[in-house]
Amino acid sequence: MTSSPGPEPAWQKTGSGAGHCALSFEDGITRFIDCRPDETVADASYKARVNIPLDCRDGACGTCKSFCESGSYDGGDYIDEALTDDEAESGYCLPCQMTPLSDLVLRVPATSASARTAAAVHTATVAAVERHSATTVGLTLDVDDRRALDFLPGQYVNIAVPGTDQHRSYSFSSGPGQSAASFLVRITDGGAMSGYLTDRARPGDRIDFTGPMGTFYLRPLTRPALFLAGGTGLAPLLSMLEKLAQAPAAHPVRLLYGVTADEDLVHLDTLADYASVIPGLTYDHCVADPASTAPNKGFVTGLIDADALHGGDADVYLCGPPAMVDAVRSHIAGLGITPASFHYERFAVTTGTPDGAHGGADADTAQATAVASAAAR
Repeated sequence: MTSSPGPEPAWQKTGSGAGHCALSFEDGITRFIDCRPDETVADASYKARVNIPLDCRDGACGTCKSFCESGSYDGGDYIDEALTDDEAESGYCLPCQMTPLSDLVLRVPATSASARTAAAVHTATVAAVERHSATTVGLTLDVDDRRALDFLPGQYVNIAVPGTDQHRSYSFSSGPGQSAASFLVRITDGGAMSGYLTDRARPGDRIDFTGPMGTFYLRPLTRPALFLAGGTGLAPLLSMLEKLAQAPAAHPVRLLYGVTADEDLVHLDTLADYASVIPGLTYDHCVADPASTAPNKGFVTGLIDADALHGGDADVYLCGPPAMVDAVRSHIAGLGITPASFHYERFAVTTGTPDGAHGGADADTAQATAVASAAAR
């Protein structure tokens, strides 16, 4: 469930008197910056060569208006035309005026290109390649500069496939505070990463990856949560559970995990371990194959009812293939329930593109992310 703690990533540091800020851009790129308590987030961003769009720098135009998803701050001085009281109350802020009181996660309404920044490149060594099942392999990497690797639980990276000119996208199955970086890969015929992991991978191999990326990540839990995973879509939810194991929330979390066949099931023992240390965590799994030995046969939708959604007072995190994501969304809509927030990530089949995130479906699958928030916080 956990690995030995390595050098503490900057994102995990507390009590330093400075804020570590995650800037999440519209195109999924996330950049992390350090911000002193006496400097604004915009000033710290510019020092780090991340150019948050702004015009006035005086809290008068509202050009830099962003949304704070996590953390506390001093909002500074500004006029109503730049930021209304209602906007400030709901979590919007002006990076040109705000100073951090803790670590922050900011959603910036701009692309990384417009901010003239890009995802970081990291180099790592293959530590382990573990066959979890007939269809799933676990890849564990030792990152050269672990302190430089920051990510939010649920995010993914683009991994260069050794010996090729191709890249594949996979979500972290490990948590931000763990020393090694781990991923789940579904083995598929003809897949570039699948071929490498099954035929050529050896401990000690060198691998480059780029990231973190993605807007599918764990927000602060202020109400009950429902986690839904399909196949290797379990990976980002494991990363979220690891975060909750280190900093438990005061709200219950229900995880439902569905696969096609018994041979696709992985990490049931890990889920049991997490349930033993995370207060309020419960989980269940189901298998679509009618011949399965699992107690629940069928699809995840068969396990979702009004109670699981707390009548709408729940945050939903869903990761899986398109058919599952669409079925779950239709099922919840059919229940006549609108979750407080709904975050989902799915694998979209696109001809001629790489394997999907988390192993995808085949060699012609690309990773696509969509996040929807229904109803305000």
